[in-house]
Amino acid sequence: MSTEQLSSIKDLENFISGSQKAVFLVPSNKHQKYQWIKNILIKFNYYSLKKYEKGIVLAYIRKVTSYSRQQLTRLVKEYNTNGVIAYRPATANGFKSKYNQADLLALVNIDELHGTLNGMATKKLCERAWHIYSDKKYERLANISISHLYNLRNSSSYKKRRVLFDKTKPTKSKIGERRKPNPNGMPGYLRIDTVHQGDHNGEKGVYHINAVDEVTQFEVVCTVEKISEHYLMPILEYILDAFPFKILGFHSDNGSEYINHTVSKLLNKLLIEFTKSRARKSNDNGLAESKNGAIVRKFFGYSHIPQKYAAKINMFNKKYLNYYLNYHRPCLFASSVINEKGKEIKKYKYDKVFTPYEKFKSLPNAEKFLKHDITFDDLDIKANLMTDSQSAAEMNNALKKLFTEINSNNKQHKSIKAVV
Repeated sequence: MSTEQLSSIKDLENFISGSQKAVFLVPSNKHQKYQWIKNILIKFNYYSLKKYEKGIVLAYIRKVTSYSRQQLTRLVKEYNTNGVIAYRPATANGFKSKYNQADLLALVNIDELHGTLNGMATKKLCERAWHIYSDKKYERLANISISHLYNLRNSSSYKKRRVLFDKTKPTKSKIGERRKPNPNGMPGYLRIDTVHQGDHNGEKGVYHINAVDEVTQFEVVCTVEKISEHYLMPILEYILDAFPFKILGFHSDNGSEYINHTVSKLLNKLLIEFTKSRARKSNDNGLAESKNGAIVRKFFGYSHIPQKYAAKINMFNKKYLNYYLNYHRPCLFASSVINEKGKEIKKYKYDKVFTPYEKFKSLPNAEKFLKHDITFDDLDIKANLMTDSQSAAEMNNALKKLFTEINSNNKQHKSIKAVV
């Protein structure tokens, strides 16, 4: 059916909702469109309709003509006032262009020669070209406003003749405080970083999330397939829960996987201080980065590991690696010493070598930092389940089995791919 057969408000309503089939030709010019709108208003006796019915008629007209709501309102108002909807084309040719193609070419030329200076400097060059060197090409440009100079640069005519590529400008983020955290000898101030396990033939590898407590060196390593919000948020929640003490601070570099509103919302909910590294201060996240090399790279190497093994690796981390690191692997802790020149230096003494758990227990009033459902008796039982060597052997055997599976599957996959 054609739109002419839509004779009731119900028909129009069905047509708008898409449940009424119709084939129609849109009027080809404004004269015809205005006449068609007038005929529709008369056909349905528009001004005698209820408010709801008027809305249906207007929606129908908008769907057929593609006019905006504001334009249609003006046309209906004109019909109500004058009884006609007249098309009145503009009699003027618009604003007369003050600057012609010659001026545009002169601007392109001066920008090319001087490397696209800012607006004020470019205007000054145009003034000097005309007033000092009497170059007639710049007579009109000498009086151009700085804002309109940028309008000319943004015009399509300018861009056809000259395209400027600028380097990516950094955007400032207000998420997190840009400073080095100061734990004051208290545990619970985490340093976190991401380690990528390489690319191979365009395929991304797994990502390791490495979180280290600054005071105790208590460490939790997790592995994810990708660092998108879908994969990262559950891991961050697990990391915050895996430490036996209350988390007070969270420090990262400026990567977008951590500097975002989702992570900020999670930390604010838990009342955790959120800080990020400062510019040109490479040591702000130095502890996490040193652990990346001493732990993550030492155990997982640098070779590509496909993302499909992320879950298996993360299971290994939870069951073997994190337990070994925190309860059975000794760490060195620095002592600050003032030398003969009055400079503070770091010394690593043998009596300051502890496992992270031993270091945590040695802190003054360590009990007050524990989470409410954890006691040292429970942690002692966990720490003494096996000796240091037994824990290391169990972890190494599990790591060997893990890589044997990964390597055998990769070889099988490559051979199948080669046959295909």
